[in-house]
This record gives sequence, C-alpha cells and structure tokens, in this order.
Amino acid sequence: MSFTQECRKEADSIWEESFHHPFIQELTEGTLSFDQFRYYVLQDSYYLSHFARVQSFAGAKAEDLETTSRLAAHAQGTYQAELGLHETFAKELGITEEEKNVFQPSPTAYAYTSHLYRSALLGDLGMIISSLLPCYWLYYEIGQRFKDYTPGVAIYEEWINTYGSEWFKSLVEEQINRLDQLAEKSTPKQRQAMKETFLISSQYELKFWEMAYTLESWNKKEQTTS
Repeated sequence: MSFTQECRKEADSIWEESFHHPFIQELTEGTLSFDQFRYYVLQDSYYLSHFARVQSFAGAKAEDLETTSRLAAHAQGTYQAELGLHETFAKELGITEEEKNVFQPSPTAYAYTSHLYRSALLGDLGMIISSLLPCYWLYYEIGQRFKDYTPGVAIYEEWINTYGSEWFKSLVEEQINRLDQLAEKSTPKQRQAMKETFLISSQYELKFWEMAYTLESWNKKEQTTS
C-alpha cells in the first residue's frame, strides 16, 4: 500500500461523511437551495484564492525547476479554471460586486485556509502537498461518484461535471504521485506529520459542506439551518 493509499484509508470514514452530507446529497439531487449554493460559491472563491497562493508556496519549496513549474501551473489552473467557473456561477446566481466587496470569510473558511498557510510556513513540500491533496482528491471522487446524476439544475450539473472530468483527474493523479514520491524520501516522523495534515484537511472539507449548509456565521444568532 502506498503512502497516499494509507492516508486515504485512514480518512475513509471522514470522506464517507462528505459523500453523504446533505449539502452534497441535495446538490446532486437538485434540491439544494440557491441560498446555500450561493453562500458556498462566495466562501469557496475565497478559499480557492488562498489555495492558489499555497500552491505557489509549494512551488517555491520544490528542489527542482520542473516541480516548481508544475506547481505554478496548478496555481494558474486554479485561478483560470476553478475561479473562472465560480465567476460564471456568480453571474448566474446574481452575486453583485457590492456583495463581493463586503464579503467576510466564515469561521470554517478562515480556519481551513489558515491551516494551509501553517503547512506552507512550517512544513516542507511534502507537508504542503499533504494539506492540499484532500481538496483535489475528494472533489474528484465526488465528481466520479455522482457523474451519472442529473440534478436538473444547470449549475449543479456543471459543478459535478467539472470535478469528474479527465482534466481534473490528471491533476489529482499528478499530486497523488508527487506525494508518494516525497513520502519515499521522508522519515517516519515526517510521514506521520504529513498524514496528520492530510487528515486535518479532510476534516475541514467535511466542515466546509456543513458551513455552507447551515450558512455559518461568526454571529451564532444569525446562523440558520435549512
């Protein structure tokens, strides 16, 4: 069993909770409210803007220029493809520039991105990739698991199709292979730290769905459930 397979196995119960979370279930069935998806799009755009920066940090810590180049390409891809997709969603959902200007990250989005920056600041390349990989990999598995679903809502179908695409699959597999190669050169202590980081990111992915489903707020009195 490879290092990433070990990580995936240990995270399985967390990922299963993600697959069965009401946000994902209702999105794939077409019953998720636009208010919840709207909230998700705003928070995920914030998250991805920092995700791309951490991808760039990873490139700076690489020991060879080829890896630096590839991680820079990943950062650019996040900006062009995923954030571009979110811009499309924002227009379809009627998200205004004023809303973007007064946007405030939720506690979970802020904490998750802080976790990524902590990995970038204190860790080596293996630690950074470990923090980033669950986002890639979990979304791909969601895309694959629900690729035959037809929610009947265009933006939900586009969301599913994006993460189940061959383009996205190639990025995921590249990062999986990269982490396995880094793990082979790491000490047992480093591998344990990388695995713990992977599991923390997996937990944050689960919390992200809950955050969007409950419209999480810093002010508990404003938080609602649907």
